[in-house]
Amino acid sequence: MNWRQELTLSDIEGMIQHQADHISQAQLLSGAIPWYHGGIADPWDHVECAIALDLSGRFEEAERAYWWLRNSQNPDGSWWSSYINNQPEDLTRDTNYSSYLAVGLWYHYLITGDTYFVAAMWPAVERGIAFTLELQQPTGEIYWARDTRDVAYPVALTAASSCIFQSLRCGVRIARLLGVRRPEWGAASRRLARAINEHPELFQNSADGGYDYAMSWYYPVLTGVTRGEKARERISSQWSDFVVDDWGCKCVVEEPWWVTVAETCELVLALTRIGEHDRARLLLDWVLRLQDEDGRFWTGMKIPEEEIWPPEEKPSWVSAAMIIALTSQIEGKGGILNKFL
Repeated sequence: MNWRQELTLSDIEGMIQHQADHISQAQLLSGAIPWYHGGIADPWDHVECAIALDLSGRFEEAERAYWWLRNSQNPDGSWWSSYINNQPEDLTRDTNYSSYLAVGLWYHYLITGDTYFVAAMWPAVERGIAFTLELQQPTGEIYWARDTRDVAYPVALTAASSCIFQSLRCGVRIARLLGVRRPEWGAASRRLARAINEHPELFQNSADGGYDYAMSWYYPVLTGVTRGEKARERISSQWSDFVVDDWGCKCVVEEPWWVTVAETCELVLALTRIGEHDRARLLLDWVLRLQDEDGRFWTGMKIPEEEIWPPEEKPSWVSAAMIIALTSQIEGKGGILNKFL
């Protein structure tokens, strides 16, 4: 099944529901959504899965996911970086993870119009953003995490910081909806955007300075930090570095090449945001070949070996990325994905 076969609306919606089945089956009774049965749940991918559940009409399951976040939030507003069976596994506290609830909750409101649920979640949003902004530096960048000793890692990441910008803008929208003023959040988002756009030397592409991740390339465009002609120039500048013809987007620029479904889907969203609809659909066409016989998607494939990697891994968050990308291509529905900023 691919775009060249002229997918019908029914085909696309069927694919969305199939991916949503996979996420629903992974969700625990507590509401947590691990990567797969017995695997970790991390707050960022958990929210991405909740967004996908909302987009596929599974509002009660999405709300259970958000209640799990509220119930598991640390007193300082953070979340641990990962959990197994609801128990903390990685005790790093990531600023991007701790603010991302705002994005998911704003999606939930746009889709359901449920102000009461937003109000119930507001304290968790407020605490999460407060934790994140504690690590904003005078020059605008936001350090990525605190360790188990409560010491900040003095590194700001391009992709994570771009995502935090989106979280802050969604937080401002939520506050306004509830009649609360948070002008300091708007000011923080502007300082952060200015740093990303004008001072890239303040940021790294990975926490250890090792790999050159694709997310650092397209996330400023995806999240609205970089717009207009500058956004198009940014995408063009590294297209040949990250995109493998007939396959999709690589996770990192370095060899061996590893084309991944989630990064390709996110690049589809970035392209859609700047009006590059033909290229967005072409990427979706390519990446559909990584769908398994059971309808789920592999994490990615090594190129040129054409070897599935990791073997047997079809995470819930890959299904979520595919749902969001497919929704962006549905006329009328896709517009909701651009109502953040």
